[in-house]
Amino acid sequence: MNPILKLARPDILSLQQYQHAAWDPTLERMHANEMPWRADGDRSGAGLNRYPEPQPDALIHHLAKLYGVEPKQVLAGRGSDEGIDLLVRAFCRAGQDSVLICPPTFGMYKVSARIQGAGVIEVPLLKERGFELDTQAVLAAWNENVKLVFVCTPNNPTGNLLDRASVEALCSQLSNKALVVVDEAYIEFADVPSMSQDLARFPNLVILRTLSKAYALAGARCGALLAHEDIISLLARVITPYALPTQTIDAVLQFTDEEHVAESKERIAQILSERARLVERLAPLPLIRQVWASDSNFILVDCHDADAVLRAALGAGLIIRDPRSQPGLSTSLRISIGTPEQNDRLILGVARASGVAA
Repeated sequence: MNPILKLARPDILSLQQYQHAAWDPTLERMHANEMPWRADGDRSGAGLNRYPEPQPDALIHHLAKLYGVEPKQVLAGRGSDEGIDLLVRAFCRAGQDSVLICPPTFGMYKVSARIQGAGVIEVPLLKERGFELDTQAVLAAWNENVKLVFVCTPNNPTGNLLDRASVEALCSQLSNKALVVVDEAYIEFADVPSMSQDLARFPNLVILRTLSKAYALAGARCGALLAHEDIISLLARVITPYALPTQTIDAVLQFTDEEHVAESKERIAQILSERARLVERLAPLPLIRQVWASDSNFILVDCHDADAVLRAALGAGLIIRDPRSQPGLSTSLRISIGTPEQNDRLILGVARASGVAA
């Protein structure tokens, strides 16, 4: 057994998993209290009148191939958010255990911890070093009640990759002490390999992946948690039965096939080209103080007048993200890379608000 499981909640380790209706597609179903007929017009693969297969075998094998891991290392859920929630619920005792995060970063780590009643320890990224991970400060802040360390790379909302050697150092130094959860929601937009190849090296490593970004499936709500098979088995006890709807399963199998993987790569290339153009055009404008380097499908900008930039975007019929409540981002805005036409409208709007020609 993976020794990292000793960190899990004892009641979860002893939990008897919900016994869902047996799945055998070779038999006709009269065991799950389902309607025997489809709704008129239902064209789904398995039929919406039937409960979907828990952790569908075809989907798990498909995701494993997509992410270059073994099927036993994959748990599918409703986006990365469900993976975060499962980890916190399985490893953190309310009022006793904590998670460690590195702000400014994705807000769901903190939200999930608070919902569970877990503590949150914050070790800020080093803004003066381009939002670099402060590895030594993370290690110094760890204590025996810290069960999960969340790092996001490329980081949301700053857009930068974290140094891989630093993340590996966390995995090594926290071996048997904490799970290191690496959120790779934006990894497809960075010219680096996933850390999934390191799962065998680090039994305490957990990787979050999502189909929401690179594969244009945000509305389908499907993500994958990649980890040692013992961690996957533990979390399978906690996940909601029949978590993934039939339409989601169908959509993922259809829109991440070989043809759509190629389409995704073409679109990513266009996003990167547009990202470079947007940076080049926004950086000189008087309202913009700094455009941070990005390895993602968005950019972070520091503004001389963030409210004026927000108004300029609204005037152009666009909405951009206001992350100013986060540490170190008091003058910052986050801008997703749009279509060339949308990007043109934003550039023109900010230029006009700055009093210059675009």
